[in-house]
Amino acid sequence: MKRTLFCMAMCGVLLVARAADYTKYVNPFIGTQTDETGALSGSTFPGATLPQGMVQLSPETENYVTWDPCCGYDYNCDSIYGFTHTHLSGTGCTDLIDVSLMPVSWEVTPKLLAAGNFGQRFSHDAEGAEPGYYWVQLRESGVKVELTATVRTGIHRYTFPAGKPQTVVLDLDRSTFRGPAYYTGRRAYDIIQSQLRLVDERTVEGFRVITGWAKLRKVYFRAEFSRPIVGHFFMDGNRGVGKSDVLNGRQLRAALSFAADAEPLTVKVAISPVDNLGAQLNMKAEAAGWDFDHYRSTAHDVWQRELSRIDIEATDAQKTIFYTGLYHVLMQPNTMSDTDGRYMTTNFEIKQMPVGETYHSTFSLWDTFRAAHPLYTLIAPNVAAQFVRDMVRHHQSYGYLPIWDLWGQDNYCMIGNHAIPVLSDAILAELPGIDVEEAYRAMVESSTRSHRNSPFELWEQYGYMPQDQQNTSVSITLEQAFDDWCVAAVARKLGRTADAERFGRRSEFYRNLFDRETGFFRPRDSHGNWVEPFDPLSYEQPCFIEGNAWQYMWFVPQNPDGLIELLGGRKGFLQKLDENFSLTATSGEVNGNASGFIGQYAHGNEPSHHTVYLYNFAGRPERTQELVEQVRSTFYSEKPCGYAGNDDCGQMSAWYIFSSLGFYPFNAGAAEYVIGTPLFTSATLHLAGGKTFTIEAKNKTPERIHVKSVRLNGIPVKDWRLQHSQIVAGGKLEFVMK
Repeated sequence: MKRTLFCMAMCGVLLVARAADYTKYVNPFIGTQTDETGALSGSTFPGATLPQGMVQLSPETENYVTWDPCCGYDYNCDSIYGFTHTHLSGTGCTDLIDVSLMPVSWEVTPKLLAAGNFGQRFSHDAEGAEPGYYWVQLRESGVKVELTATVRTGIHRYTFPAGKPQTVVLDLDRSTFRGPAYYTGRRAYDIIQSQLRLVDERTVEGFRVITGWAKLRKVYFRAEFSRPIVGHFFMDGNRGVGKSDVLNGRQLRAALSFAADAEPLTVKVAISPVDNLGAQLNMKAEAAGWDFDHYRSTAHDVWQRELSRIDIEATDAQKTIFYTGLYHVLMQPNTMSDTDGRYMTTNFEIKQMPVGETYHSTFSLWDTFRAAHPLYTLIAPNVAAQFVRDMVRHHQSYGYLPIWDLWGQDNYCMIGNHAIPVLSDAILAELPGIDVEEAYRAMVESSTRSHRNSPFELWEQYGYMPQDQQNTSVSITLEQAFDDWCVAAVARKLGRTADAERFGRRSEFYRNLFDRETGFFRPRDSHGNWVEPFDPLSYEQPCFIEGNAWQYMWFVPQNPDGLIELLGGRKGFLQKLDENFSLTATSGEVNGNASGFIGQYAHGNEPSHHTVYLYNFAGRPERTQELVEQVRSTFYSEKPCGYAGNDDCGQMSAWYIFSSLGFYPFNAGAAEYVIGTPLFTSATLHLAGGKTFTIEAKNKTPERIHVKSVRLNGIPVKDWRLQHSQIVAGGKLEFVMK
């Protein structure tokens, strides 16, 4: 346990817990339910985990996990099929779901074990969750299940009904199916090899090597039980092998029986991406004892310290949404090195982290570069710097920075390379603990080495991505231009004049796809011709990804003034922007990721997230303030259906956190923020070095959303912008509302 607390201290600024219990405002069920319209849930899970935990221990409410929700838990379901140790929170695609345990109060025959369906009903009236702890009462067996976690170990406590058999089913075949909307429900994974081994009367070890969204994952585990195993048998699919103490195969399950006892059965399951020794050492370092309540209490204290980074004066409902959002942001990226510092690189080598450092994975960068990573940079700079070092390590073994990193590998999901703005934001914010030269080299090489969705030879030849040679060409052009601005910004800071000019020129390539006749960015082919037909309302055009021309119209965060000029100046720009938020027409099938609509604005998916702040740049800040309030009050709630779309590893939550504080990282790579409108009368950020940044909103009421004036340390803020350096220096931001 000392090691766990040490890791938490090294991960960020370890704050002294304050008098308030921040954890009581976290509702882990927010984001677990689709709403009455059938819109996407937040795809979050309610189980037990620690900040950046490798273990995320949670129930599975589907026999096999499908596309929506991707996290394994659906609040609308009434059965649980197992409790597994790894999950993704809020993503739009599914993977992980490793090492499933299920307690039952009956004898398990080989026939039952081969069938593999141990689903049991439950009620939300007999279920609960808080940060680091989950419990549920299973109806058929009568077993009360309690879960808590350390960083790399899940701890279960099962209270069986008196006089009933006590059996635990361990399933290495449980994982994910792809969603039927896209893949007709076929199996998404293939187990290459797995093993179960009875080590002694209290211990089972094993592993599985599996393909899926991450093309190859190795998951090792060690399970220790508080009481002796009095009977067991292993099976590989329909083939039973009786009481053998070791079994290799591809569809492995075990039935482990225990003598009836009035005392609960405690199970500790440590995992490792390296080997079984790593799992064993992880448990020894983090969970050597058997006191479940101690681990639960420690998890509470860890979350209390992390959540205390921000204090707010707000209603209980507002605090619940806010602190649950902060909880969801801090759950990932996830630890991917063992307690001894070993981790697996992208080329499957085992390497050693420096003392005091932890390697991380689960970088959902197409989503999280926008607000989640800037939030880490602001309130947890040590953690943010570690993420940068981890991304640079990815570049060193893989050749370029991560695009969507899962279990230490790149799955190439989505487009662009948005590790670049994360590094840019960190370097421009002057975070300590970063090798700036090495990070800059990674940014340049990731912007010049062609791969899959980034054929840079086409980029520099044409000044845009031609649709006949690169799919999703408009989306890539807009996003790559932004990434190039980030490289140019760092080049300017470092005095690299030639690079600054080269990438600065590339950052303006978005202009080459703007059609003044239609007033939209649209695809060209390699001969310079506009690609027909073109429908700005359609989500079915291959030149865009997860959006239409309206939603991508506004993705020029590096140069909003240039976008205003393209649209004919402020008058034309405002007319188009007003239409964006009022036009409700649709064309064809709406993309499944698009939800949370205000006109064409879709808050349920990330390309729209900065758009409400564009009015600031055209002299209409009051309209930004109105839209920020509309989004906050319409698309967030304290209910299980409290998100308008996938939380996407905390990005949806991070938008709310920033936008309720009163500012937002509009240009996420620039280490600066634009002013919005505060939700709270007062908020305080507890920053590195013991500094504080206080936000006060005078005359603030629920009805007063418009900002009359803003002062930073008594000096008027006239351009509606804040620099990162101004905030981390400490001080006071004063809003006067009207």
